[in-house]
Amino acid sequence: MRYGRDGWLPLPHTLSDPDVRKLRHRVEGISREQRPEVVLEEGTSAVRALHGCHDFDEVCARLVRLPALVGLAEQLLGGPVYVYQFKVNMKQAHEGAAWPWHQDFAFWRHEDGMGSPDAVNIAIFLDDVTDENGPLEVIPGSQHAGIVEDPARRGGERSHDWRHHVSTKLEYVVPDDVAGRLAGTFGVRRLTGPAGTAVAFHPCIIHSSSNNLSAQRRCLLLITYNRVTNTPEHPVRPSFLVSRDSTPVVPVEADRL
Repeated sequence: MRYGRDGWLPLPHTLSDPDVRKLRHRVEGISREQRPEVVLEEGTSAVRALHGCHDFDEVCARLVRLPALVGLAEQLLGGPVYVYQFKVNMKQAHEGAAWPWHQDFAFWRHEDGMGSPDAVNIAIFLDDVTDENGPLEVIPGSQHAGIVEDPARRGGERSHDWRHHVSTKLEYVVPDDVAGRLAGTFGVRRLTGPAGTAVAFHPCIIHSSSNNLSAQRRCLLLITYNRVTNTPEHPVRPSFLVSRDSTPVVPVEADRL
């Protein structure tokens, strides 16, 4: 299966234009709120990310229950799933900063105690994503390497400050030289496409994104489904980063918002 081989998979299901507009409207409204789930770019008032929106917004809550998304997650993970994380990464025009090379499972394993990478990220494009506005870049097949440790940080002290897990100064990164060697072997794929596109990718795949130097915003919504039997026992990060509710998701009746 392509997902097992490459660690990412374009979804046949795409969101309709009306559904994309609904989500954009909610994202823009939440971005104007002052709440801990809204993270700003360092030293600016530009919104970098939103977290846990499905817990307080009805449109986002319905999104995570769309049959096409839940069904794919259950198929890939082999059993019932729940929403482990929900976030919207926003690269504002001319202001959106890069995300360095990293693996999501490194955070989930070391910070939350997740037992295995039996989870899947589903990314939904809320804007057109182009080569110029900071697209997600993945190294296909790199998930087979497991967690890639930074030798300079191995065994060192960690801050365990969740703010270092959502900023440009990520606590768990894959060194550029290591990512470069893997990219030389497996290549790099830029995930671009029109608004409404959906892509699944593995928690261990090495990925990054560049600064947005264009005049076009790049808004990427990410839902992480975790297998219910893989629920961490004692997560300590805020609940808007790590859900405490591992109740299996029950799909709604139709794939629309």
